Amino acid sequence: MNFQWFKQGGSGKPGRKISLGEYNRAVSWSKYLISSGAEIKGEGEEQWSADMSQLFIGCKFASGRHSRIYRGTYKQRDVAIKLISQPEEDEDMAVLVEKQFTSEVALLFRLRHVNIISFIGACKKPPVFCIITEYMAGGSLRKFLHHQEPHSVPLRLVLKIALDIAHGMQYLHSQGVLHRDLKSENILLSEDMCVKVADFGISCLESQTGSAKGFTGTYRWMAPEMIKEKHHTKKVDVYSFGIVFWELLTALVPFDDMTPEQAAFAVCQKNARPLLPQHCPAALRHLICRCWSSNPDRRPHFDEIVSTLERYSESLEQDPDFFSTFVPSPNHSFLVGCIPKCNIDHPLL
Repeated sequence: MNFQWFKQGGSGKPGRKISLGEYNRAVSWSKYLISSGAEIKGEGEEQWSADMSQLFIGCKFASGRHSRIYRGTYKQRDVAIKLISQPEEDEDMAVLVEKQFTSEVALLFRLRHVNIISFIGACKKPPVFCIITEYMAGGSLRKFLHHQEPHSVPLRLVLKIALDIAHGMQYLHSQGVLHRDLKSENILLSEDMCVKVADFGISCLESQTGSAKGFTGTYRWMAPEMIKEKHHTKKVDVYSFGIVFWELLTALVPFDDMTPEQAAFAVCQKNARPLLPQHCPAALRHLICRCWSSNPDRRPHFDEIVSTLERYSESLEQDPDFFSTFVPSPNHSFLVGCIPKCNIDHPLL
């Protein structure tokens, strides 16, 4: 049995068909798909409920543990469609997935900012849930960096992207929201390099944070206190921002010579961080170093990060040699020696 997918709703151009094996492995998805255009059945009564008769699914371009993300059209607009499968064989996990879905939709529904992915609608029909957001044709920041030569991203573009991310995170924190999974894969780009923070599957309100026990994040970008499953604050996002900033400067994957578990061990037990390049301007080295400090209290808030990056961007526009002469004021006692190296003996190798 095959389902017909369409690259664009109503275009009449068939896309890739689902194989029998895929159908058998994804039977819970198929219950809510209609062969003609891959519409999704079901209507909700929630105020965010989408008109599913207007939704058409195209090609899959990303997937996670319990989700698949497709390009599609909704009311003749290009959209990204996140289908979240509720595990039918694991009742506890099914409850957790439903809870995360409800939380993600509630957060997306209330967020409105130029640097946050725009929410369009959702459908809740167990065991399949659907979230519809704007489609970002430029793909993820990780994908963009993957196609760049190491250390080749122009400094003006580094600052522009970093500032866009910081603006988005500043807004999130002003709304009392912790992202908790900020990484280059969750930062999306438009064709004209507009930057938006996305994927709020494990985000929460600051008032709801506790310990990180049982938390499923991404070790290479995760703050030490979260890896250790301790109480955490919005400063975990600042740490992750520091790692993303390093990615922008290097176009490399953090701790790419380690497994995620080895990276987590190195960060927590050896205070390791990705090695900053020698050409990194002292001002940016200072800022990144503060962001990924092992002490959350020493990490700056995004208000300060935004104002600092704005000053640096303006100064660079006025003086192309600004970073070669500017040295930040060492008014933080942790500046000296705050950049631990990663060329350590890996205890898990």
